[in-house]
Amino acid sequence: MTGPDGIGGTADAGGRRAEIAAGLGRTRERIAAAARAAGRDPVDVHLVVVTKDRPADDLRHLAALGVLDVGESRQQQLRDKHAALGDLATRLRWHAIGRLQRNKARAVARLAQVVHSVDDPRLLPLLAAGAAEARRPVGCLVQVSLDEPPAPGRGGVPPAAVAGLADAVAATDGLELRGVMAVAPLGADAAAAFARLAGIAAALRRDHPSARWVSAGMSGDLEPAVAHGATHVRVGTAVLGSRQVTR
Repeated sequence: MTGPDGIGGTADAGGRRAEIAAGLGRTRERIAAAARAAGRDPVDVHLVVVTKDRPADDLRHLAALGVLDVGESRQQQLRDKHAALGDLATRLRWHAIGRLQRNKARAVARLAQVVHSVDDPRLLPLLAAGAAEARRPVGCLVQVSLDEPPAPGRGGVPPAAVAGLADAVAATDGLELRGVMAVAPLGADAAAAFARLAGIAAALRRDHPSARWVSAGMSGDLEPAVAHGATHVRVGTAVLGSRQVTR
C-alpha cells in the first residue's frame, strides 16, 4: 500500500512512523549533545540506523523521515529487504555491519555500498568481485578488536594487524578504504576502549589520509564514542524500539 509520500506502508503506518520519528529525534539530540560536549560540530557525526530484524516497512518510514543510511548485519535480510523495497532500495545507502562469512561476502558487496566489518584479507577478492558486479566501488572499514584478551566470535583484527589489512584494502581494485570500526568490549569501560580506537584511527590516517571514518557507538554507548571521535554511530534500538519482528 502506497502512502501520500509515495513510499508506502501498512494501515498503521501513521502510528509506527510517529514512534520512529520520536526515537529518531531523541537519538539525534543525544548525538548533538555529545558532539557539543566534545567540542565537535554535530554535523560531523553521522547516524546509521540499524534495521536488523525489522520489517521493510520500517525502512520506508525511515526514508520518509529523511534517513538514508541503514545498517544490516545479515546477508539474507539485506537481500530480502532490498528486493521488497523496489526502487526505494536504490535511494538508500546500505551499510553491512555484521561479521562477514566468506561465502556471503560477494553477495553483500553487490548490495551494500559500505562494509564496516572487514577483518580477514581473504574477504577482499570476494568483496571486489561483488563490487565489479554492482559496477561501483565498495567502501571498506577495517574492524578492530578491542577485546583483551581476544573474544572468540566477536570479529575484528588486533590493533597490530590493522595497518597491514588496511594496506591490502587500499591496494584492491574496486574497494575504497574508509577507516576503522569497532565494538566496545563486553563489560569494559567503553570510553577507554574508544580512546584506544581513536589512537588506532589516527595512526591509520598517517598512511591513508582519506580513511577518516571511525564507526563506533551503538544505542548504549554512543556518547563515549562521539567523545572519542566517532564519525558514524550505528544505532538500532534507540531509534526503532526493542521489538524484533522479522528473522
